[in-house]
Amino acid sequence: MSRTKYTAELKIRIAESYLAGEGSYGELRARYGASEKSIQIWAQKYREHGRDAFARKAGNAQYSKEFKLMCVETVLRGENNVDGVVAKYNISDRKVLRRWIKRYNANKELKDYDPKREVYMAEARRKTTQKERKEIAEYCIAHDKDYKGTAVLYDVSYGQVYTWVKKYLAAGENGLADKRGHHKSDDEVDELERLRRENLRLKRKLEEQSMVVELLKKVKELEGK
Repeated sequence: MSRTKYTAELKIRIAESYLAGEGSYGELRARYGASEKSIQIWAQKYREHGRDAFARKAGNAQYSKEFKLMCVETVLRGENNVDGVVAKYNISDRKVLRRWIKRYNANKELKDYDPKREVYMAEARRKTTQKERKEIAEYCIAHDKDYKGTAVLYDVSYGQVYTWVKKYLAAGENGLADKRGHHKSDDEVDELERLRRENLRLKRKLEEQSMVVELLKKVKELEGK
């Protein structure tokens, strides 16, 4: 199920405890339940930026293409490791940097990250595995259910993220399984079945669009406050 949410205050307390010599990574893990890797990164961020490293930012962090490339190449040249770069530049999560590296190694362009409203209306962008859906849902939950930022980061639609988080919270990883199974393609069925499928697809699309419109209204209300 979902991971424990650690507030900025708690992260600061744990980081300060480690840096003050009040416990090892293992001892603090046993005391607070956080992973040793998380404690290590929090301590590194605190050492680099102090308490400001954990200050809540307004909106989503914006990363330029040049900044992403610089971080990726720093790791690939062996000048620093992932955790070190994440701490030095106060990147929100080590998974963010790992994803940049993955895209770079796959010869995919590292684009500027500046969240846009278009993500709300985007349709499903690509197929995903159950493992990916789990990672995306957990990332979104761990980042205050930032559906928009998560959708942009993982190149999926807002609606997909919203649905996966809802299913994950309700049924855990099993809720993210693709239960459609193998079925005949449209070319393998008769005309009546094709029409029935098309009707279902249109109905589902209208329902999704209606949901997105309602979500946009709520976002506008929140941004107007």
